[in-house]
Amino acid sequence: IQKYSIILLVQERVKLLKILKLLDEKLELGIAVVLMSLMTIIIFIQVIMRYVMQNSLSWSEELARYLFIWLTYIGISYGAKKMQHIKIEAALKLFPKKMRPIIVIIGDVLFLGFSLFIIYTSYIVVQRQIDLGQTSPAMHVPIWIIYAAPLVGFVLTSIRQIQTLIYRINQLKEGGDIDG
Repeated sequence: IQKYSIILLVQERVKLLKILKLLDEKLELGIAVVLMSLMTIIIFIQVIMRYVMQNSLSWSEELARYLFIWLTYIGISYGAKKMQHIKIEAALKLFPKKMRPIIVIIGDVLFLGFSLFIIYTSYIVVQRQIDLGQTSPAMHVPIWIIYAAPLVGFVLTSIRQIQTLIYRINQLKEGGDIDG
């Protein structure tokens, strides 16, 4: 019985690790695809309603706008995951070649600091919106849900920046290329 229990625990751990790996690899992309698809469908339906049916939906533009806001902040995290955020290559080339990896890591640390600042300020804004109880005009959705987009996006971004820093530091220790 004990051997059977250990086998079950190992199987559950393997399943959990597979789920975590899938989330690590596909979370932002999956969310972005869903948000973009919903936004496209809603805007398409609105166009059909307005120009074919001569009637428009009162909530469609508002929902599309909110989906776009969420898509933007999830996209920031996806860019951090792919290590594809804007960096000024010309400025990096002003530094000696041996210092460039350190400068890139300093840039990553600064971006992580910025992300943590946005998390802090977004949390305060979301708390204030929850206290105020304001809702959106057309859909009557609590406004804090829309204001939570930067909070969620930059929490994910911070996680991705930590992963990037770990990767780049390990690459630097091994003498490899740190650009990912």
